[in-house]
Amino acid sequence: MSAPRFLILLAGLAAFLAPGAGAVAAAELIVIEKAGCPFCVRFEKEVGRLYDRTDEGKRAPLRRVDNEKAFPDDLRFVTPERITPTFVLVDGGREIARLRGYPGEDFFYAALGTMLAKLPEK
Repeated sequence: MSAPRFLILLAGLAAFLAPGAGAVAAAELIVIEKAGCPFCVRFEKEVGRLYDRTDEGKRAPLRRVDNEKAFPDDLRFVTPERITPTFVLVDGGREIARLRGYPGEDFFYAALGTMLAKLPEK
């Protein structure tokens, strides 16, 4: 194996073994959902399909997690929910805030504003 290739592999291994490796580094809004959930469908129709175009979506992109599948390894710090949809704001490998259920677009954005205000300034 050539020296440069070895150094690349070594750097990759070091990054993998580093503390917090695999943890979510930037802010994300995790939505825990499941197929057939009527409130999940309503969220998608009213908010989800356009969320990435909003200021909120740019600050905390939406990431979907299926409640009926294993939780992703990089979200081990998030406690799974039975209530769907549940929205979990995460940043730097830790949970910042959580909203259980979807009571409508206006309430969602008001609650999300409160959640986003808890993020550290970057």
